[in-house]
Amino acid sequence: MRRLTFPSPRRAGARGFSVVELMVAVTVGMLAIMFATRLIVNSEQNKSVSLGGSDQMQNGMLALFSITEDAAQAGWGMNDDLVAGCNTIFSDTAGYALAAADRGGVAVTPLAAVVITNNANGSDQISLNTGSSPTGVGSVKVSDNYAGGDTLSISTAAPFGFLKGDAIVVVPEPRGGNCALAQLSADPLGTVLTFTANAESRYNRNGLGAAFTANLARVYNLGPARSLALHTWSVQNSVLMLRASNLAGAMAAPSTVVEGIVALKAQYGFASGAFNPATGLQVTQWSNTMVNADGDAATGSAGDYQQVAAIRVAVVARSKAPEKPSATNGQCSATTAKPVVFATASPANVTAVPVTVEVAQPGDSVSWKCYRYRVFETIIPIRNAGWRPTWES
Repeated sequence: MRRLTFPSPRRAGARGFSVVELMVAVTVGMLAIMFATRLIVNSEQNKSVSLGGSDQMQNGMLALFSITEDAAQAGWGMNDDLVAGCNTIFSDTAGYALAAADRGGVAVTPLAAVVITNNANGSDQISLNTGSSPTGVGSVKVSDNYAGGDTLSISTAAPFGFLKGDAIVVVPEPRGGNCALAQLSADPLGTVLTFTANAESRYNRNGLGAAFTANLARVYNLGPARSLALHTWSVQNSVLMLRASNLAGAMAAPSTVVEGIVALKAQYGFASGAFNPATGLQVTQWSNTMVNADGDAATGSAGDYQQVAAIRVAVVARSKAPEKPSATNGQCSATTAKPVVFATASPANVTAVPVTVEVAQPGDSVSWKCYRYRVFETIIPIRNAGWRPTWES
């Protein structure tokens, strides 16, 4: 009988994988790794874009909210026709400086609710000024001629609300001359106001720097000097900055507020015609720069600042991380056109003045087209411009 033999399991298992089988397995594994890697990369890219959009939204809204809150209070205590827009002699030992402006070809420093320093298509600078006196625009008359020194005679003995440490502004009446800001270094002594230069009185110098005539000048109280809010908003190196007279560390140089902001733009909203207490101020014209709104001989006069009914503000936020250029042409296409702000007519019957914003940042090695941008806009009424006192001499 013939015996059947079978290979032992040990011998059969010794065959292993062929070269072809190994190559197929390696290829399949590499494909799997490639697809998994691409999936992870795409996921991270989508995550980066999503987080970038979230950063834009958060930074832009915070920036606009901060400026809006500031502008809503602007002009308190400075809204009298004699004060608003007056070229003000000002000094501060802490280092703050009023924004400069042009008035008929002459450089001035107006004390106004808002002063916009326009920078064409670049980022603007917005100065917002606010007093804090509980008396609003309470004032007293200058009773004697003033030509210099650290005291001033007024018509009222120990006027209500005037205390040591208060910031005051002396203005000519009628308007037209220079104003002067100082700080009371002592409580009023009878009818005498004192503004001696000392370590506690940061706004004082040797005298007021201007002459004033008896019964043709007034003194306005702007409230405690420590809370006098003279603020200047700007953008530097993709950061919204604030320089403020009442914030420690931000008086002489601006301080960081919000990152990821590449542009700040603003426009004046002018009202036409004479001020009517019954109807207030209504915007009839938007302008990037100061105009001759009151129709007098000079553009940028005090009367022009008193015609500002609102401001239009836009901030442009940028994504934190740039997107990669195209693999085919090496060009970025995250953004193909620079943002345009103020393009919508608002109010509907007022012509819009659109502005194309320059978002390329100096010294940035990455093209501006590699980033995504989001624009935030608002209109802020200068509400204190409509609260003007009426009084008789």
